[in-house]
Amino acid sequence: MKGLLSCAKTTLLLCFIALLSACANAPIPPDHSALINHRPDSLLVLPPLNSTVEENAVPAILASSTAPLSEMGYYVIPVTNMMETFAQNGLLTAADIHAVPPAKLREIFGADAALYMEVDKYGTRYIVIDSVTEISVAAKLVDLRSGAGTLWKNRVDLAVSTGGSNQGLLGALVSAVVNQIANTVRDNGYPLSKQAMSVLFQTSRNALIPGQKLEDRRE
Repeated sequence: MKGLLSCAKTTLLLCFIALLSACANAPIPPDHSALINHRPDSLLVLPPLNSTVEENAVPAILASSTAPLSEMGYYVIPVTNMMETFAQNGLLTAADIHAVPPAKLREIFGADAALYMEVDKYGTRYIVIDSVTEISVAAKLVDLRSGAGTLWKNRVDLAVSTGGSNQGLLGALVSAVVNQIANTVRDNGYPLSKQAMSVLFQTSRNALIPGQKLEDRRE
């Protein structure tokens, strides 16, 4: 009888330890309290800072970011109007634009929040007989109305192999050369940038909550 009680206690203890371990390893849910408390309706998507050597990174990420945000129920200040306004005021680089105070952005564009992004990786790397297209973008949404600061932040890192590995060595080498030449006349990063922005805003664990317009349409 004592043996059964001891076995039962041991089993309960192990179950308790397993439960504590599961709780300790459980992912912390994203905190959207700041975003909910200062709910923006209109967004100003600034041209991203570019830490890569690829000139196509800025226009590709900027162009790919507006559609998913609009689909989520946010009004996005038209990019062409934004860039023209900055150009007329002598702000021609992303660094200069990011340095504009939030209150000034609010005064000029009337947006509720501004989206700041930085591109860490963009484009295709060639690794002997393979090629990998990568995109890494960090983003933060900053309140422009009340000085509440950062309302939301997230990051996306995507990598897709675009080489061939089942063609034999000679076929793989030829394929790698063809891919490298082809990428000089087309931007493989642009299609992936659309996917990356969709993940960043819509499907990642820390995705944005829907805008008010989308919620109104659901009611």
